[in-house]
Amino acid sequence: MKKLLIFFICLLTPMFVLSQNSLADKIDAGFRKYTTWFVDSIFYEIPITESFSVPWVVIILIGGAIYFTLSFKLINFTGFLSAIRIIRGDYEDIENVGAEYLYKDVKVEDQPKMVEEIRKKKEASGQVSHFQALATAVSATVGLGNIAGVAIAISIGGPGATFWMIIGGLLGMATKFVECTLGVKYREEDEQGRIYGGPMYYLKKGLAEKGFAKTGKILGVIFAILITIGAFGIGNMFQANQASAQFTALFNGSNSMSLWVGAALAILVGLVIIGGVKRIAGVTEKVVPFMAGIYVLSALIILGVNYQHIGSAVKMIFEGAFTGAGIAGGVVGVMIIGIRRSAFSNEAGVGSSPTAHAAVKTKYPASEGIVALLEPFIDTVVVCTITALIIIITNFDANIVEYGTEISEGVQVTAKAFDSAIPHFSIILTIAVILFAISTMISWSYYGLQGWMFIFGKNDKARLTYNILFSIFVWIGSAVSLDAVIDFADSMIFAMAVPNVIGIILLTSVVKKELKKYREAMLLKHKAIANGLKDMNEFIKEK
Repeated sequence: MKKLLIFFICLLTPMFVLSQNSLADKIDAGFRKYTTWFVDSIFYEIPITESFSVPWVVIILIGGAIYFTLSFKLINFTGFLSAIRIIRGDYEDIENVGAEYLYKDVKVEDQPKMVEEIRKKKEASGQVSHFQALATAVSATVGLGNIAGVAIAISIGGPGATFWMIIGGLLGMATKFVECTLGVKYREEDEQGRIYGGPMYYLKKGLAEKGFAKTGKILGVIFAILITIGAFGIGNMFQANQASAQFTALFNGSNSMSLWVGAALAILVGLVIIGGVKRIAGVTEKVVPFMAGIYVLSALIILGVNYQHIGSAVKMIFEGAFTGAGIAGGVVGVMIIGIRRSAFSNEAGVGSSPTAHAAVKTKYPASEGIVALLEPFIDTVVVCTITALIIIITNFDANIVEYGTEISEGVQVTAKAFDSAIPHFSIILTIAVILFAISTMISWSYYGLQGWMFIFGKNDKARLTYNILFSIFVWIGSAVSLDAVIDFADSMIFAMAVPNVIGIILLTSVVKKELKKYREAMLLKHKAIANGLKDMNEFIKEK
């Protein structure tokens, strides 16, 4: 009770000072003065053509994605159906107990007797299911970038940017597989069964195994600092600001309404995150399908109403991808825009997702890596593509956006596209934006917590302090934009790619061993069932 009291007292005090715009402007200006160099260096663009350049961090992310796609023999595609089966629970028995124990040299008549022994046998480490881990990670990546970012990308690169955005998403699936496998492989567990994982752990422990102990420890600390600061900015303040702005605009409210919305968001987020990863996963596994369902279903209705234009839109996407007609930089320019959008959208290689996937319950790290490859597919290939199609289909008369001319307000463009198809349909988009923002804050709170506790220690005091601060910053973000702070935090997130990509490339051989081990376990089960044994999942469910 005392903890909750402290939580709400701390929550309801500081904003009455920071909500004053004059002070906020001074803070923002002062912060920008000292951080602009860092932001500019992270997003420094390397010229590719006379008209187009690409941030060096995007080159790292896409280069890594191509490397992993080739190294793991197109795991992006060969592992897709396996990922669906894993989420469905087809391999839950071997992941919880072990394939050798359940299916090697076991007789059919002995299988029913094994159920009680299985329950007595120590279960796999972990706190959440495969679906919950995926939902938590997806809720952090599916957000405003899928709505506003896609609109901006298409305004610059035209319909053809969509094709390269999809290619970037497909390549990113391989990177997600690698980093999330490592997240589970090198995670840690405390006495209460709580899991700690993410790049900081596989950088520290994995590189130590390779003989780079000092380097791994330094990279791990750097990553922890980056993800913690990034969580407070892009994963918190920016989301709170956008959610409160959308809500206030929906009801034509005043600036004071933003404060009340911010207070409600802070309390809501605080009550979820204070319950730890199990509560976060429990919320996201319900919110993510709901919010994605609202957005995708609404989009499909619009596409259904305009079904006769889908063929023309697809034709424009393919033609624009390989001709770059009317776009500065031509084909190369269109390619850069699309791939950049995919990299910024699904965060493959950035190292954020492994912190969520590390909490999964399994004995085989590669099982979660395979599940994780669905994340860029959902985020980029599905959600981003649907957004792009709606904008293209409703923009045949160029009444929404002029291709080749960059826009600044992506959400408004997407909202206009929604309304042009069905009047007042943008209200549903507004609801989706608010849900996206809330789910992103909840998931990123966990990411930041992992970095925070890596730095300050795994104890309840550090955990409570972080949760209180995170909730306070939700309110701050809803009241003031602090653009310089958010720009700095955004650069922190993409700076995470540097230590992360170094680590996952050096640890590629470890992932290959884990993938081989899991595939052998799956094969052992399939062979045993083919030879007459019954699936142990069925026995466990029956009992």
